[in-house]
Amino acid sequence: MPLVRISLLQGPDGFGRKVGAVVYRTMVDTIGVPRDDNFQVITEHSRDTLVFDRSYLGIARSDGFISIQITLSEGRSVQKKRLLYRTLVERLQRELNVRPEDVMINLIEVKKENWSFGHGLASYVPEDETAAA
Repeated sequence: MPLVRISLLQGPDGFGRKVGAVVYRTMVDTIGVPRDDNFQVITEHSRDTLVFDRSYLGIARSDGFISIQITLSEGRSVQKKRLLYRTLVERLQRELNVRPEDVMINLIEVKKENWSFGHGLASYVPEDETAAA
């Protein structure tokens, strides 16, 4: 049920899509995202439209900076989130040569009733609950 937004500087064709594939696979493996639940917005920016601090918290960031924002239903433990962060950074480094310092991950947790995947329905709310409201 996540919606993933990936922002990075313009680079080689298909690189953003490769990052997205690693993100999706890692979410399945670490935080229990169902298979085939893959919704992503991948945006490549110019240097004028992707702004990031190159040294915030003492971390030296380069033009390889990638922002990964994941909106997902609430309820996962801190342990699972840490596993997601660690595994994702390790895989991006190993598979795509992304520097760990260049990966920023932000989770936004929402209640299940905040999802509609089509037909104008609250996808995760039983129909009898939506009728009572």
